[in-house]
Amino acid sequence: MSNSAAAAVLTTADLSEAIRAVRTLLDIADTDPAEVDFEAVIRSQEVLGRVRHALPKLVWWASAGEEQGSSEAGDDPAGCLPIQVFDWCRPLDRAEPFIAALGPDPGAVRWDLYAWPAVPEAGLEAISQKYAYLTLTVNSRDLYQEEPSQDHTIYMHVPNPPGDRIDRIDRIHWLADQVGGRFAGRVEVARL
Repeated sequence: MSNSAAAAVLTTADLSEAIRAVRTLLDIADTDPAEVDFEAVIRSQEVLGRVRHALPKLVWWASAGEEQGSSEAGDDPAGCLPIQVFDWCRPLDRAEPFIAALGPDPGAVRWDLYAWPAVPEAGLEAISQKYAYLTLTVNSRDLYQEEPSQDHTIYMHVPNPPGDRIDRIDRIHWLADQVGGRFAGRVEVARL
């Protein structure tokens, strides 16, 4: 498994603002083809119902461990709450319904893009599919829902470490500028 450096480019308490910023960044990215991955910690039956509506073939397991229940075993997730959701390779149009379904529960959506295109006027070269990712964390201060929060953060991924090439840092700053954000140096290692 490889890693990327996920640089926080925008943190906001306004989920609508975060979604608008993601849409702006997706308009910049090359999304043909692209897919989206989901992670969440679901604690209530109400949220579970909404998430299952958004993702009918939900992949999950009990937070207490797979031996306590999982989608693979055919268990009922409502009887296993809280559960961990790890659902991968879905169409882009599933992202916003999933985000809306989360309510107060923490989650993350990662867009696996085709590329970040070159921006010649900013001196930026294209970034290939291998490192063209964008993540929105919802109700969490980190990529893995370990630090619940009322904030939502957008992360832009670059090869790890980000400081080995100046154009990677420049791209982070440039993308942050496009959505009214600011890169303040907060970077997490992301498993890809």
